[in-house]
Amino acid sequence: MAYRRTEHVVRRLNARHDAIVDAARDAAASGGMAAIQIAPVAARAGVAAGTVYRYFPGKIELVGALVESVAGQEIEAVRRAADAAPGPLSALAAAIATFGARALRQSKLAWAVIAEPVDTDTDVVRQQFRRDLAAEIEVRIRAAIEGGHLPEQDAQLAARSLLGALLEGLIGPLAPENIDAPLHSREAVQTLTLFALRGLGVVDARARGLVVQTVLPDEG
Repeated sequence: MAYRRTEHVVRRLNARHDAIVDAARDAAASGGMAAIQIAPVAARAGVAAGTVYRYFPGKIELVGALVESVAGQEIEAVRRAADAAPGPLSALAAAIATFGARALRQSKLAWAVIAEPVDTDTDVVRQQFRRDLAAEIEVRIRAAIEGGHLPEQDAQLAARSLLGALLEGLIGPLAPENIDAPLHSREAVQTLTLFALRGLGVVDARARGLVVQTVLPDEG
């Protein structure tokens, strides 16, 4: 008779998996991808190193799980902010501002999952994060076009271009040599959002109004 895991066992295993990923996240948030080492992560999670290997054969798999976890959380935050906005154009502004604000608030972690030099396998996962994020922005651009708020354009190409510009704009402030420098994140996010809206064809006065109206995530 095959062994069937009880719901309690499944919950315990899932909780341990999540604890390990959270410990890896804490390590990356304090020291980047280089800080993700099995033994220290195990200690942070309160488990033995051998337990980590039961869930993740090696560091590559653990880093991949971390990137997937962060990607899911960030995309969900962008989606929630956009869904709460009163209209398609303000939803787009909210999505852009939310991504930028969260990246700057979690600067070391953002650098790790966006731009820190990593191995090829890890970068494959990171590229999927970019594609998923671009797809979410594309949905918002397409809705704004269909509502007559943006000029006709290739929504997919516009989303990819916009995301590229956002990432490039964030990489400088997030780089290790700047990571501890004071950064006026609200002003930086507003500048990035205004730049993106202008690039999509929103006239300057209206773009500025949208940026002013956008409620940024709490910086505290």
